[in-house]
Amino acid sequence: MGPTPAPAVTALLETSTTVRLRPQFEGNNISYAIGFKQINYLAETAVLNHFRTAGLPVGQLYQRFGLGFDVVDIHSRLGALLAVDDEAEAVVTPVTKDGENRFGFKVDLFVERDGQRLKCAGSTVRVLLRVDSHITAQEPLPAGLARFTAERLGSGERLETAAVAQPYGGFSDGRGTTGPDPVLTELVGEENAFGWRYRIPYFYCHFNERMQMSGFLRVMEEVEDLFLADRGLAIKEVLDTRGWIPVVTQSRIELLDESLMEEELYTVYTVEDIFKNLLYTCRMDCYVLRDGVLVKTATGTITHGYLHEIRPNVWEMATLDEPVVTALTTPRKASA
Repeated sequence: MGPTPAPAVTALLETSTTVRLRPQFEGNNISYAIGFKQINYLAETAVLNHFRTAGLPVGQLYQRFGLGFDVVDIHSRLGALLAVDDEAEAVVTPVTKDGENRFGFKVDLFVERDGQRLKCAGSTVRVLLRVDSHITAQEPLPAGLARFTAERLGSGERLETAAVAQPYGGFSDGRGTTGPDPVLTELVGEENAFGWRYRIPYFYCHFNERMQMSGFLRVMEEVEDLFLADRGLAIKEVLDTRGWIPVVTQSRIELLDESLMEEELYTVYTVEDIFKNLLYTCRMDCYVLRDGVLVKTATGTITHGYLHEIRPNVWEMATLDEPVVTALTTPRKASA
């Protein structure tokens, strides 16, 4: 057995913490409800507070030990509405198993409804501490922390590609394209999928170089928006004509490798399942092209349905009718 972990590391691994948080107003897109991305942000914020409470805030991890904090896996289930004015109670429970080299935490979000404590979401968050080459550590690591550090995040699957990437068209063309693009065409193939190529902006990144989990949550949200528009289900049009708005019941993203600032991110969004004409699940796979080889850097899934407003501020699940199911299951023909 190794040395006894330092008290701060023991606290990370063994002690639960609770913090009260409010969602950001940015996430209040429809009516008074908060969207899935901001709920994931709350889970991340609760874990950041857990590190702070243990005595290892992320700023000090970087400055003292040369370690970057990275959420490398986040899996959330949404059970009840989180409202814009809610103050959520976030309970963080360590779930790291012996021998695991990533911190694991269960994060449960609770709100008050009519005098009762109601669970609105539950997440599993995994964290890795990435050794940073930009700075020199000022102190040795606390005992027990080295197990959760890595020289890089993962080693994603490498795929040989016959496609020749098109050069970036210039800023006047915008940040991304849905095609025609030879690499996207190859990745999408004959699948019921949608492709999007996007230049990673610096404000989706952290620690000077790589895209962080919140950036991938933004990509997941945006690729869904683009996918629906591509299938003739643009969100505003559907909201205006049917009174329907997408709702998320669960999501997961796992980082497999590093995606670097200003690289081209190739995102493939594949419809995997439609459940009882109520919910549909899509898989998101992200790649970058390095030295002529595609590197898979992230993967995830998200499950959507639609809510419709039966009376002002009262929403219920909608049944997917035949035109919507047809749109979800019929890929648009793309040209290379």
